[in-house]
Amino acid sequence: RHPVVEQQVTHFTANNTRLNEREKLCLLTGPNMGGKSTYMRQVALICIMAHIGCYIPAKSGDIPLLDAIYTRVGAADDLSQGQSTFMVEMNEVSHILEHATEHSLVILDEVGRGTSTYDGMSIAWAIVAFICRKIQCMTLFSTHYHEITDIAQQFDNVFNYCVAVEEDKEEVLFLRKLVPGKADKSYGIHVAKLAHLPKEVLALAEDKLNQLQSEKQEWSRGIG
Repeated sequence: RHPVVEQQVTHFTANNTRLNEREKLCLLTGPNMGGKSTYMRQVALICIMAHIGCYIPAKSGDIPLLDAIYTRVGAADDLSQGQSTFMVEMNEVSHILEHATEHSLVILDEVGRGTSTYDGMSIAWAIVAFICRKIQCMTLFSTHYHEITDIAQQFDNVFNYCVAVEEDKEEVLFLRKLVPGKADKSYGIHVAKLAHLPKEVLALAEDKLNQLQSEKQEWSRGIG
């Protein structure tokens, strides 16, 4: 569980985590606001707490000795240095890929989202492939690029998990529960609805989404 978030909500949904020699990289998909970032941060926090001798917010834990925990979470720019949000992200990822070892824990949240869709997808896919081939560290990698989840078929140590949802007509319920498998959509328009965007904007977005999905080509073949 997350040691801070749990104290601020009436109900917190706990999730198990298993990373080992056979399953080293978890590719995590699911809806916006589904709990992916909270889950990944709680894993990193639990590892830090265990390493400094604290009790951990879990029923039990078998945590190896890590040489470092590397994270790329959130979005920020560095305007004084002329660096965009995406450039800052790439610099941080570059540092991680250069310094992480097989004894590290790496947390990567939505890498590649700051550029065009195909650029971002290609970068995300390549980072996952590089970690699997070269570094082989325990990794949690969240993404909305559902197309790259097929990489689990190419690497034995990659596995897919997603955040479960329930759909009832136009309503979407975020269950905050991780289940095996991959998501096929991110429910971004639903989140936009929760933010009270104008109904006309939401309707236009739905129409455009349906159009794009009907025209969508098989993309993963090009990067496989």
